[in-house]
Amino acid sequence: MVILIAGETHTGKTLLAQKLLEAYRYPCLSLDHLKMGLIRSGRCALSPESDDAELTRYLWPIVREMIKTCIENRQNMIIEGCYIPFGWEDDFPDEYRKEIAYVCLVFSEDYIKERYADIARYESVSENRKEACPAPESLLEGNRRNLRQCILHSYKYILMDKDYALDIEMIRRLLHTAAPKADAVAG
Repeated sequence: MVILIAGETHTGKTLLAQKLLEAYRYPCLSLDHLKMGLIRSGRCALSPESDDAELTRYLWPIVREMIKTCIENRQNMIIEGCYIPFGWEDDFPDEYRKEIAYVCLVFSEDYIKERYADIARYESVSENRKEACPAPESLLEGNRRNLRQCILHSYKYILMDKDYALDIEMIRRLLHTAAPKADAVAG
């Protein structure tokens, strides 16, 4: 199985991936690590400040083929990052999609407005961030966009509304439900 964890910056994708790694013992790929490896090695003309859409266009074809290779070899992997495009499933035939679990982490507007200081304070809980937490308006815009896209595509998502809760058992149930319809889990 390949588990894809998407979401706006600062929503806890890396933290969730770490929890799943510990629970499942699946290898984990951070798309930020892949991005920085390509940039630092000089293998691409991108920079850490490149537009997210540009980074997605560059990274997704590589990641897509890694996913196919994992599935073909019956291997497991967790992949987390901002660079998983909406519509990702169109790149895979049905037999591959059955082996992919997707979840998007989303902050509600109220959560961002009421807990922005917490979001900023915990931004480096899983990794050392060099950049500052985006402004609340930027987080609001990105999370609104992701929620709309999750609903439009009938994707599973976790909506953090009151508390930041990434309960591993709840995540397991969410990832392993067979229904293709959207599932929202409020935290």
